[in-house]
Amino acid sequence: MVALLIVTLAGGVGAARFLEGLIRVVPQNRVVIIGNVGDDTEFYGLHVSPDLDIVAYTLAGRVDRQKGWGFRDETFHCQKMLQAYGYAPWFNLGDRDLATHLYRTEELIRGRKLSTITAGIVSHLGVQVWLLPSTDDLLQTHVISGSRRMHFQEYMVRLQTKPKVNRVYF
Repeated sequence: MVALLIVTLAGGVGAARFLEGLIRVVPQNRVVIIGNVGDDTEFYGLHVSPDLDIVAYTLAGRVDRQKGWGFRDETFHCQKMLQAYGYAPWFNLGDRDLATHLYRTEELIRGRKLSTITAGIVSHLGVQVWLLPSTDDLLQTHVISGSRRMHFQEYMVRLQTKPKVNRVYF
């Protein structure tokens, strides 16, 4: 008998919610998720993979449902201290979320692949799906608006998709 695997492409909050429903009817160990890394970026010197993280946090039952992202009951002491130092954070990273990014960044520096690191994060969170980054290479999405080039996260989060998009590239 062949074990049935369900393979999905996923990115963001909507995909995470869909996958949450999927694992109610399909055993987690039969679900393979190829996660978007085109939104990956760097904040405070840390490699952040928002789409991989929202899937992992949601499937682990730890996501903050009111905000739709990050950990439930998260604190933001680090961000508040950065504000005290004069930073103007526009991409909110909670303290436990920062721990994920610290772990990921340190492991990347040690030469481990993003796919291996992601498997470790998923395992530590008690999730049994196969969450695979779409690539182990750095892949980022950029938006051109007029003469301005910006990372997709700046366009989406900081600027709330307000600028007119002339071009998108990876």
